[in-house]
Amino acid sequence: MIPASRDSRWLKVAIYVLASLYLLNCLTPIRLHVDMVRYFLIKDCIEYGCPPDSDAAKDYMPYGYTALLLLLSKLRLLHSFVLVLINILYLAGGLWMVKKLFGETLRPYAMLFIVLLNWTVIKYVTHPMSEMQYVFFSMCSLYFFHRYTKDKRVVSLVVAFALGGLAFLTRSVGISLMAALIAGLVWQYREAVMKLLLRNKVYVVAIFGVIVVVLIFSKQLGLDHYTGVFTKQFQKGVTFAAMIKWHFAEWSEVGFNTSIVKIFPYVPSAAAKLVFTITGVLFFAGFGWVLYIRKNNVPFIVKAYLAFYTVLMFDWPFYDPRFWIPVLPLIAAVIAQLPLPKARTPRILATVFCAAYIMLGVVAVGYMTYTSLNKKVMVRTQANGVYRNEYETVLFGKPLSDTARHIDPDALSIIKRYN
Repeated sequence: MIPASRDSRWLKVAIYVLASLYLLNCLTPIRLHVDMVRYFLIKDCIEYGCPPDSDAAKDYMPYGYTALLLLLSKLRLLHSFVLVLINILYLAGGLWMVKKLFGETLRPYAMLFIVLLNWTVIKYVTHPMSEMQYVFFSMCSLYFFHRYTKDKRVVSLVVAFALGGLAFLTRSVGISLMAALIAGLVWQYREAVMKLLLRNKVYVVAIFGVIVVVLIFSKQLGLDHYTGVFTKQFQKGVTFAAMIKWHFAEWSEVGFNTSIVKIFPYVPSAAAKLVFTITGVLFFAGFGWVLYIRKNNVPFIVKAYLAFYTVLMFDWPFYDPRFWIPVLPLIAAVIAQLPLPKARTPRILATVFCAAYIMLGVVAVGYMTYTSLNKKVMVRTQANGVYRNEYETVLFGKPLSDTARHIDPDALSIIKRYN
């Protein structure tokens, strides 16, 4: 018992150190990203007004995260420190809900290390974007639905759907969460539902009516933009096969805990993409086997949500590993339920893989913290230096590079006001 207790203490210390590093990143200058700029422009459009034909007025992004920005602006709290702190609190709350959702079957430290040391989480927890807010609302929704399956209290079900609605208002991919909640409800009462459908057609008509209402108000709900996005992307030459390859490669970026861009200087890009696609297929297939074929204690609602989310993401015609951040806590929790391999060779391979994952995560969180505390490095590296001139104009009085040709007025304004 003594060694186990010591191990537990060391794990707690490691988590506290990691949490401290996350909190240090609250000191970062505001980190610009193309989608982040869009959120702030929408916020300004609502708060101060904008021409009806402007990009911000016509932007299809959901208003959930913009509402938070607007609230903070009214409270005079809208600046980088508060935004990163809120992201950290959202992430912590979401991980706590995952722990409660999986209960005693979960090895919490394993789940925490997988999530908190993943480079995508480390990177985007410092960005004023909607990922962490969505993680919080969606994980809370799943927990309360699972709680409803145990206590059968209507209030738990209402809270689950309400939180699912907030998740949907935060990110349109939340439609997959709402579909999972409905599927979970049908599964929970599958026998009664079948009898009701056979005996009373009113329910069928009601569900059909809800679908019709959603379609009628699809523009207001931000759903119409998907068809337009697909059309534009396919006109640019994107194919379904390319999308599939992209999303498998994303699985490799998350699973290997490194960006494929980091590999390009050492391996030809075509070879790196091929390897990441193949290993992504293996990661995806292995996880699918663990989740849907191998015997486990994963709640049905989690399986349904991951299925709906994955189908939707594999149909999304863009490439970005951050798309998997919203479900990474669930993926980590499923993996954290697995027993350690008993055979010598698999155990050695698993140990080496975990050591490499942890090492890359430590490097990522260390580098992110270093750039957060070193403005000169951050402005050169943030978004690959796209906003370097704007950062240096605000932070240092003038661009330090001799290649400055253009200053984005929107980015400049955001840095000045909210840094």
